[in-house]
Amino acid sequence: MATKNEIMLITYADSMGKNLKDLKEVLDKHFQEAVGGVHILPFFPSSADRGFAPLTYREVDPDFGDWNDIKALSEDYYLMFDFMVNHISKQSEYFKDFQQYKDDSKYADFFIRYQDFWEDGEPTEEEVDLIYKRKPRAPYIDVEFADGTEEKIWCTFAEEQLDLNMESDVVKEFIKNSLEFLAAQGASIIRLDAFAYAVKKAGTSCFFIEPDIWEILDYCKDILAEKDVEILPEIHEHHSIQLKIAEKGHPVYDFSLPMLLLHSIYSSTSKRLKEWLKKSPDNQYTTLDTHDGIGVVDVKDLMTDQEIEATREMLYKQGSNVKKVYSSEAYDNLDIYQINCSYYSALGNNDDAYLLARAVQFFAPGIPQVYYVGMLAGKNDIELLEETKVGRNINRHYYSKAEIENEVKRPVVKKMINLMEFRNSYPAFNGNYTIYDSESEEELKISWQKEEAKAILNVDFSSNSFEIDYFNPQKDKMESLKL
Repeated sequence: MATKNEIMLITYADSMGKNLKDLKEVLDKHFQEAVGGVHILPFFPSSADRGFAPLTYREVDPDFGDWNDIKALSEDYYLMFDFMVNHISKQSEYFKDFQQYKDDSKYADFFIRYQDFWEDGEPTEEEVDLIYKRKPRAPYIDVEFADGTEEKIWCTFAEEQLDLNMESDVVKEFIKNSLEFLAAQGASIIRLDAFAYAVKKAGTSCFFIEPDIWEILDYCKDILAEKDVEILPEIHEHHSIQLKIAEKGHPVYDFSLPMLLLHSIYSSTSKRLKEWLKKSPDNQYTTLDTHDGIGVVDVKDLMTDQEIEATREMLYKQGSNVKKVYSSEAYDNLDIYQINCSYYSALGNNDDAYLLARAVQFFAPGIPQVYYVGMLAGKNDIELLEETKVGRNINRHYYSKAEIENEVKRPVVKKMINLMEFRNSYPAFNGNYTIYDSESEEELKISWQKEEAKAILNVDFSSNSFEIDYFNPQKDKMESLKL
């Protein structure tokens, strides 16, 4: 199914019910008009990181269902799949073959071997310092081969996620085959996860290395162009990278919006938010929440360092059941630039503030993505967090079908669904938008118009209130949307 300008849900295969069949049943029953597309987070067999260490892309984890369940979803919703362009599981057939046969393996060039990569087989201290890394040392694991020898193999993330060698023909063939296969299974968009880490060059940061990174992006795009499938590179970093990618005609994420909106709501000011909305790309996917934390690095230079720090502090002060320790090493947090918290709880579980945030997101340029916990206005899951000691699990609650039946009766969720349905169905959102210069910093005004269809959002951050007015052709006049 082709991509539509309708809200995309982000969910795990087993987070709204136990599997993909349950997911479709829940969507069809409660959210059919509210959700146009679904980003199903990695549903392949995986050895770590809740799906992000895939063994293969050719199978659906049997705990979730099979390709028929994916196909059934694709008939009613446009779908996004993940492709971990940077790495693959240590338990994959590719690595096992390499570990067994080493230089004689057909996958001998599949991974990045320190002995081949670095001039003297090891990086200098200066080279290690340059690397944009997720560990306090050089990114590698020691691998013992079947013949008893040992080597260092590049590993940016968890020990189960081994980086791929982009210089290798066998990796390029693997990428091509995998992308073509996923396109054939009903993907409308394929997200390139950890994309900026894919290119490594000695003596550099090994992060978003130009021009090589563009070659990989174009290579993936060309593979899928004839399949009518989009590529979406996933990068959490300075917003200028997203602008650069958008300028080259690729869709991007707006990971800046979450912190900018928190700043607006906490501080009753639309100034920074407005500045960003006026220059953010049109061809983007907006987020407030994802399976990861709330990104901080994405707003550098869109807010002052003092504003960023004040917003972080206010999140911990005004948010519900959120502590700094949940975003630390004590809770397995690799990324110091993310805050682990559900967006509803970041706003103190306040219904008015939360609905205001969603209204702004739905009026911002781009296609809105709504995380499943956010769609149900979910609070921080402290029980799951403490049970697993994984910080990001604070925002990864497992909802049973019975639990969802209760959640959709909450007034805030009913209003959220109405808001989503309006965003999906009202034709003005396929037209042109205007961000107005309001007299007061406490206010924000955005409109969308296509022919006679017009929708206007008026926000007052000082009172956490908003109004949506729209032209009703049946009555030939403007009306206020009743949530």
